[in-house]
Amino acid sequence: MEAMTEKKKVGFIGLGIMGRPMAKNLVKAGYRLVVHDINPAPVEELVSLGQEAARSPREVAERTDVIITMLPNSPDVKQVILGPDGVLEGARPGSMIIDMSSIAPLVSIEVAQRAREKGVRMMDAPVSGGEPGAIAGTLSIMVGGDPKDFEEYKELLSHMGKSVVRIGDVGSGNMAKLANQIIVALNIAAVSEALVLAKKAGVSPKLVYEAIRGGLAGSTVLDAKAPLMMQRKFEPGFKIDLHIKDLANVIDTARQVGVPLPLTAVVMEILQALKVDGKGQNDHGAIVNFYEKLAKVEVTE
Repeated sequence: MEAMTEKKKVGFIGLGIMGRPMAKNLVKAGYRLVVHDINPAPVEELVSLGQEAARSPREVAERTDVIITMLPNSPDVKQVILGPDGVLEGARPGSMIIDMSSIAPLVSIEVAQRAREKGVRMMDAPVSGGEPGAIAGTLSIMVGGDPKDFEEYKELLSHMGKSVVRIGDVGSGNMAKLANQIIVALNIAAVSEALVLAKKAGVSPKLVYEAIRGGLAGSTVLDAKAPLMMQRKFEPGFKIDLHIKDLANVIDTARQVGVPLPLTAVVMEILQALKVDGKGQNDHGAIVNFYEKLAKVEVTE
C-alpha cells in the first residue's frame, strides 16, 4: 500500500547547503515537492527537475499537507512559520510541520505551541552529517514529537537520513543536536591539537592518522576531517559561522538548565577567533588553522 506521505505533495522551505540536496533526495524517492527559498537559484534547479515553486511560505502551506523547513537559526524559523505570509497563515488544521533546522529547543517548543493553537502538528528534526551526508542521504536525524506523528513520517525522513531516531517530545530533537554539536566541535579541536603537535615535532600527520584511526582515538570526526586538514581543503561542508550559532544555542540552553560547559566555552572562543580572522565561511575543520597559527606550522601530509 502506498504510504500516506506519498499521496501528498511535500512542501520544502530552505534550499541552502543542506536543504537543496535533501530536497533532491526526496525527488529521487518519488515525492512531489512545492519549494520556496529567498535565493531563486536552487528553486529554479528544483523546478528544472519537475517540481513546483511557491512565492511564500504561506503558499507552500496552502498547497501541501506536510511542510519541511530547513533554515539557518531560531529567528528564521519563527519568521517563516509564525511571521507575515508564514506557514501558519496557510496551513490547514491537521497539517504537519517538520522543522529540520538546528535551533534552540525552547524556540521549537514555542513554535509548536503556536502551531497547536491553530490545529497544526509539528516535529523538530535537526540533522547531523553536514553537506556530504545531505548529498548522500545518510544524515542522522534526531526527532522530537508525538510518537504517532513520528511513525507516520518516519519513512519520509528516511529518504534523507540513514538514522532516524525519536528522542522524545518536541524540543528534544534539538536538545540532541546541541549535544551532537558539543561532541563534534570538541573532537575537531582535539584532532587539530594532535596533528599540529605531530607536525611540529617532525612526525608525519598522515602516518599518525593512519596509526590511530583503528584504535580508541578513532572516530567519524577523525576520518571525516583529518584528511581534509592535510589536503588543505576547507570549503564548507559545515561553516564555522553555523557552528558558532549552534554553540551559542548550546551555551544559552546550558545556562537555563544550570549546566557548566567549560570545554565548549573554550572551543566557542576558538571559533570566534577564526571568525575575526575572516574564516567564518570556512568549514569547521579550519579549527586546525587556529592551532597552526599559534604553533607556526601547517598540517600537511
